Amino acid sequence: MSASHTRARLAGQLVRLGVERGGVLLVHASLRAVGAVDGGVRAVADALRDVLGTQGTLVVPAFTPENSDTSPQYRARVRGLGDRDRDAVRAAMPAFDPATTAAPSMGRLAETVRRFPGSVRSAHPQTSFAAAGPLAGHLLAGHRPDCHLGEDSPLARLYEQRAQVLLLGTGFGSCTAFHLAEYRVPSPPLRTYRCVVRDGGGRRRWWEYADVALDDSDFAALGADFERSGRPPAVAAGPVGSAPSRLFRFPEAVGFATRWLPAHRHGGAGDRFSP
Repeated sequence: MSASHTRARLAGQLVRLGVERGGVLLVHASLRAVGAVDGGVRAVADALRDVLGTQGTLVVPAFTPENSDTSPQYRARVRGLGDRDRDAVRAAMPAFDPATTAAPSMGRLAETVRRFPGSVRSAHPQTSFAAAGPLAGHLLAGHRPDCHLGEDSPLARLYEQRAQVLLLGTGFGSCTAFHLAEYRVPSPPLRTYRCVVRDGGGRRRWWEYADVALDDSDFAALGADFERSGRPPAVAAGPVGSAPSRLFRFPEAVGFATRWLPAHRHGGAGDRFSP
């Protein structure tokens, strides 16, 4: 059995990969891919913060498809159920609370960052982000509830800050940066979303809204083309723990995706995203 990775070793690997001290870093992580770490998930989070330093800001997705009945997760949960049982599932769905609602489908690192003392979370009831660091409040402010991942979301602020994106043991299929490009193509298709929220009086209610029809089903192919596109390489690759990892700039990824999507998508889809 191989020895566990240490916080210091992870930090060294992150530096060699190119994570910038004092920068802004959006992380998608699979801790299973990282392998055993002395200190567990907290040590992974601390290694990231060690490399970023006190002036750096760590950002993670804190999405909550659990409170929606228009998500693929919900459809899988109620598949085969009768009307009464489906109604019972909907009735038990908790309303989103940015201070307390967990994001279990985003993984242990995202939950750890969300629960850091002093961390900030954006207000979207389905596609919130959590962040820790001096720019957290700026990056996550103004996340409009009818804009999942567009110009009024933290993704646009990450673009402006020229943030780095770290795929820590995950593939391009989980790269949320590409979703900003879906808003920037001409006339993006729309769809209806619905989730449970609380009104001004604290009462639970269903809320329905229209937004861009998000679709990550071709992001792996998009990412593969992006990875091959740069001279010098657009994407740095290397291990973090035992996890094959990739690091790249947010604006470069979005710019490439904005050109790639119109050339490779031909209608349809828009229904393969967790919220």
